Amino acid sequence: MEPITIIGSGLAGITLARELRKLNREVPLQIVAADEADFYSKPSLSNALAGGKSPAQLVVTPRDKLAAELGIEILPHTRVDAIDVPGRSIHTGRGMLPYGRLVLATGAHPIRLPIEGNGATQVLSVNSLDDYARFREALEGKRRVAILGAGLIGCEFANDLRTGGFDVTVFDLAPAPLGRLLAPVAAAFLRQRLEAAGVVFHFEASIGRVERQGAGFRLIDNRGASHEADLVLSAVGLKPATELAATAGLQLNRGIVVDRLLQSSQPGIYALGDGAEVGGLNLPFIMPIMRQAKALAATLNGTPTELVYPALPVVVKTPACPTVVCPPPMGSVGAWREEASESGVVSRYEDAAGKLLGFALVGDTNAKQVLGAQVPAWL
Repeated sequence: MEPITIIGSGLAGITLARELRKLNREVPLQIVAADEADFYSKPSLSNALAGGKSPAQLVVTPRDKLAAELGIEILPHTRVDAIDVPGRSIHTGRGMLPYGRLVLATGAHPIRLPIEGNGATQVLSVNSLDDYARFREALEGKRRVAILGAGLIGCEFANDLRTGGFDVTVFDLAPAPLGRLLAPVAAAFLRQRLEAAGVVFHFEASIGRVERQGAGFRLIDNRGASHEADLVLSAVGLKPATELAATAGLQLNRGIVVDRLLQSSQPGIYALGDGAEVGGLNLPFIMPIMRQAKALAATLNGTPTELVYPALPVVVKTPACPTVVCPPPMGSVGAWREEASESGVVSRYEDAAGKLLGFALVGDTNAKQVLGAQVPAWL
């Protein structure tokens, strides 16, 4: 069986390696990573502060232990610059490395806003353990944190920072938090709970300029208003990392386009994780990645296995207001029906016949499994 090279040591790459080893202990397996290649749970980055977790404490399995447990070769601090498809090799800082079958688990990059001002380059984002370490260091001695973006990650960081005792102000062009995921009543309930926890929101507002002001920053929004902060965190979303795939001439759309076997447009090259797009879906969440890894491991081991997505509700880590979202499939035609109570809001997205296509729960999430079983499969 041809050797397998995985580029990327995040959740997708490491989970694939583990699933492969459950099926086959003999196939040569190599992971090429740009970072230290220690395994950690990336979703924990947005709620580690309140738990007092240092960057080192977030490491679940150190690289050397992981390599020994799985019987694989891991090349850390090895940047891959290009893929040579005819030569079946990758260009790296260590020179040319041959591959048999290649898997891209290259993840996603934080979206960079077009911010002006002499403080723009000091706006932080957290998308890796190294980013989190820099963020923790920058927080030392600080009190006021401005967050750009009130989406899933922005709300999680806002809740976490407030629990950690920081003053938090969040800016977003949308009219409410989780604007792409929640219907109006649910969004208002989440906003109320987070504001009760001390988060300050500025909606329909964006930051266009960040200037240094003493040891902190002055932020200018789209209305010309000025705001002060000691640290600025951007959490406006992620963009699939497709640059490496482009060097191989792979088909790209929002992400690296793959079929339901997770094979790209180039035979022998596969993709999974935050950078992959299958059936028009790019889902940077834990459960889709776990399903991708299991299916791809079987395929690489000689049993072609198509990826299947049931409805996969996403848990938003906002303890001040527990929230679960299960968006309707792309292209769905329907409308939201919301029921509010003192304990929370149940939002159902239904078609004209009353069939449930998606839902959101805020405050009280106990109905997650019952509703999730009624929603049609995503893929």
